[in-house]
Amino acid sequence: MSDLSRIVKAYDVRGTVPDQFDEPTAEALGAAFVQTLRASGGAAVNRVVVAHDMRDSSPSLSTAFTRGARRAGVDVVEAGLGSTDMLYYASGALDVPGAMFTASHNPAQYNGIKMCRAGARPIGQETGLAEIRDRAERILDGTLAIGDGDGGTERQDLLIEYAAHLRTLVDLSKIRTLKVVVDAGNGMAGYTVPAVLGDAKLDPLPLEIVPLYFELDGAFPNHEANPLEPANLVDLCKAVREHGADLGIAFDGDADRCFVVDERGEPVSPSAVTAMVAVRELDRHPGSTIIHNLITSRAVPEIVAENGGVTVRTRVGHSFIKAEMARVNAVFGGEHSAHYYFRDFWYADTGMLAAMHVLAALGEQDEPLSSLVVRYVRYADSGEINSTVADQKAKTAEVEAAFAGIEGARFDTLDGLTIDLPDGSWINLRASNTEPLLRLNVEAPTPARMVQLRDQVLTIVRG
Repeated sequence: MSDLSRIVKAYDVRGTVPDQFDEPTAEALGAAFVQTLRASGGAAVNRVVVAHDMRDSSPSLSTAFTRGARRAGVDVVEAGLGSTDMLYYASGALDVPGAMFTASHNPAQYNGIKMCRAGARPIGQETGLAEIRDRAERILDGTLAIGDGDGGTERQDLLIEYAAHLRTLVDLSKIRTLKVVVDAGNGMAGYTVPAVLGDAKLDPLPLEIVPLYFELDGAFPNHEANPLEPANLVDLCKAVREHGADLGIAFDGDADRCFVVDERGEPVSPSAVTAMVAVRELDRHPGSTIIHNLITSRAVPEIVAENGGVTVRTRVGHSFIKAEMARVNAVFGGEHSAHYYFRDFWYADTGMLAAMHVLAALGEQDEPLSSLVVRYVRYADSGEINSTVADQKAKTAEVEAAFAGIEGARFDTLDGLTIDLPDGSWINLRASNTEPLLRLNVEAPTPARMVQLRDQVLTIVRG
């Protein structure tokens, strides 16, 4: 019997090609995607949009998915090359379900699918992905018909429409001239950044873009397209200093995340970016709700409250945050992983729009980015530290027991174990959904206190 549990994760499909993820599997998932949408009240579903990244396997896998969707009886809009947020734009603007073929920052041998309902509404394990997996397994086993429909295809190039839409959300036309180094990591930002920030088909912006690794190459010959790893920022930081740039921006492989470095080549915390963008959105929409996940800096809810906003704390993960964004009508949401979500973008995440907000915040005043960011940094954080652990529950229980006797300590299990300590420090320890890992995040009022707590927990976890 077919078993797709290795590749159907909590939020998307992800696996190695072709041993885990091949064209027959993609075709079965395409049909199962349509069948599940219709079974969950989407009987009127008659069109979907599909896009893909620059990986060698992406065109053939997306074609197979399209074939399955057509056999299930829908027409398919083929958007071709695109970033994940361009696919979300297509789903929102066309009001149709969508599928994006990408493995984001994973190595070249991986590929995957990020799926959404019409209007870019998320699909995760609890909102349809498990049903899609079950149907695809039955299709592969021959116990469920894939369908004998004959849906059509329509090719649409949505790049300029996507770029023009983003330009309506953040006005960069009146900022001071900025020199910006952009590291696309050979990923899809090499395709979208020229269109959004410098395409001749749109009005020119006061930006001097210094491109790094804009050549589309799914083998990632220069470095992994994962800007959260410090090693992958070395070239960007060096280029910012060498060019005397005002800032640097790095995107991941499918360009739905962005990471920022200041004019000194020093990384800017995603929590600081979250607070910065939140303040800008609250200026436009006073009193609005801002979403943050539970390992975002404590500075974020403090700054939001000081600026008249309301915060809602959520679990980690884009499907949870998107659903909560829509439920509370939040204007903006940010994660420690450099995912940023916008109500004006169908509650979906877009690294490009977050980058544009940072450019606007910097370009609307005369301070360097390092001085501007100081306003949004109040605590010392460890960053996310992964440890390979065979018995995650037992180690988590040991950590909880070690802090149980501290007066005033508060414990919650919204996502893993979070311990709030009386001095303003906090610890979060949570298990990976897919690997035998425990992920640790620590924040404290001072670097010394952060190091003390970090090392105390790691001694237990790795002891």
